[in-house]
Amino acid sequence: MPTYLVAGTDPILRSRALQELVDELLKGEDRSLAVETLTLPGKADDGSAEGREGVVEAALTAAQSPPFMTACRIVIIRDYEHLTADDAAPLITYLSNPLDTTELVFVAGGGGRVTKALADALKSARKVGPDSEKTLDVLEAARRDAGISFKGGAAKLVVDHLGEDAGRVGALVDVLAATFGAGAVLEVADVEPYLGGAGSVPAYTLTNSIEGGDVAGALEILNRLLNVTSPRQPKPMHPLQILGMITARFRKLLILDDPKISTEKQAHEALGGKGSSYPAKKGLEVVQGLGSDGLRKAFDLLHQADLDLKGASALGPEGTIEVLVARLTGLCSRGRGGSGQRSGSSSGSSSGSGSRAGSRAGTRR
Repeated sequence: MPTYLVAGTDPILRSRALQELVDELLKGEDRSLAVETLTLPGKADDGSAEGREGVVEAALTAAQSPPFMTACRIVIIRDYEHLTADDAAPLITYLSNPLDTTELVFVAGGGGRVTKALADALKSARKVGPDSEKTLDVLEAARRDAGISFKGGAAKLVVDHLGEDAGRVGALVDVLAATFGAGAVLEVADVEPYLGGAGSVPAYTLTNSIEGGDVAGALEILNRLLNVTSPRQPKPMHPLQILGMITARFRKLLILDDPKISTEKQAHEALGGKGSSYPAKKGLEVVQGLGSDGLRKAFDLLHQADLDLKGASALGPEGTIEVLVARLTGLCSRGRGGSGQRSGSSSGSSSGSGSRAGSRAGTRR
């Protein structure tokens, strides 16, 4: 029988994929008789070496035993990334000649790199996982299976609210289907009471909102970065991390503050020429709106926030980063109203490229 490898970033979606696989393999057989589940301890856990050895022995005993009152035996090994090369050796030997009545399922989730010998042994394993981990895709599949529909921005509300927490979609749709019934067409007012807490969001959405001049949106995203956790963001971000991320983005914008850069292609090449050119295009639009003076003001704000986060202000870390985000977003919002003057773009510029906004960059950490 084939070996299976279940993977996925979101643990809830990964567990659902495992559940569906086991249901498929059982074919109606008694789960309590057919399924053996074992979880490997982490390498840093106390007694982990002995624990892993014990799990491997138990897995091999189960895998090499014929099924009892069922057609097959299903052996599930969770967090298999925790196996060292020595731990994995007996399993690799078994995989070269597996029992034809045993379904061996390896489930990712422990983190870390799989030892090469085991990875090679699992190359022929059947890969199983979520079709997609994008919240919109998961929502569409779940609502289709449940027989409900959304209209009037309800789907967008769900996606925006849950952010990257796609694993929460299934439970939400189950609740909505149970409440309103199959065939229901739900609007924003129907969905809102069932959303629960806001989900995490990708960090880059903060700089997108800042550059878009959306103060309320930027502050909402900042709050979620500072407070919300999820499988993809197990810990909230620290204000210093957020400052570093914003500073890194504005350093890229600084590169585009050059009169020789005026097209999307030139901007893309200036930023390294890798991947999509869309971020370069948006960055160039921001720079053209802010101008060199606007960028200089932005770096003044970043420099002051750096000092304040290190004790120059009694406002506190979260208050300091909120003020920074609000001020930068307001600066970008004003810049969107019309193109600012860029370095070297006018004959009245007395210092040319030497007076660019980067003159303050050297004063920052």
